[in-house]
Amino acid sequence: MAMILLVEDDRIITAALSRALTDAGHVVRPVGRAAEALKIVTDERPDLVILDLGLPDIDGTDALRMMRSVSDVPVIVATARRSEADIISLLSAGADDYVTKPFSGGHILARISAVLRRSRATTTEAPSAITVGELVISPRQRRAELAGEPLQLTRREFDVLAYLAERVGQVISRRELMNEVWNQARIGEEQTIDVHISWLRRKLGETAAKPRFLHTVRGVGVMMVDPR
Repeated sequence: MAMILLVEDDRIITAALSRALTDAGHVVRPVGRAAEALKIVTDERPDLVILDLGLPDIDGTDALRMMRSVSDVPVIVATARRSEADIISLLSAGADDYVTKPFSGGHILARISAVLRRSRATTTEAPSAITVGELVISPRQRRAELAGEPLQLTRREFDVLAYLAERVGQVISRRELMNEVWNQARIGEEQTIDVHISWLRRKLGETAAKPRFLHTVRGVGVMMVDPR
């Protein structure tokens, strides 16, 4: 059971989703405006947020960025936008996952279960710290530093970085990352991995042409390397 904040201004969708989530054993807190959702995220700390992008007061993507500035709560975005650029923008803003409208109750419940599994596993099973050269990752606190300077990472960027750092010297396929980090096996969406690796490289001060920590093994996957 989880406390789920449902941010949706369409009453019909809210009623249907609330019923499906409640039937599955979750506690649902429905709101119709982003400003109210931000207050609840800060004050009540829900376990997960389902965020519609077409809100009447604040654009959903802006609302997502605001949530990320105050909370690490898992967020699943519900959107009618389907273009690659839109999806990349959502992931960059901090979404943990997304569903495109229309979607079934079973679909959203499966996504919720996957995101919650990963979130809880990270908290309960994570080592206290991982050190790779000048990179120090604290999974329990969800912090990462490079040469003593904090890295500003989205939830998913952190998850990918920690997963690779725990397996230094191992080549990890995109499929494995999709399965283990996203808890999804969505064939054809492995490009999502490439996008996150690119963002991580930028924040680690490297490029694909001149890697330090993240080395691509062509046709296989990516490997974390200690640069010392």
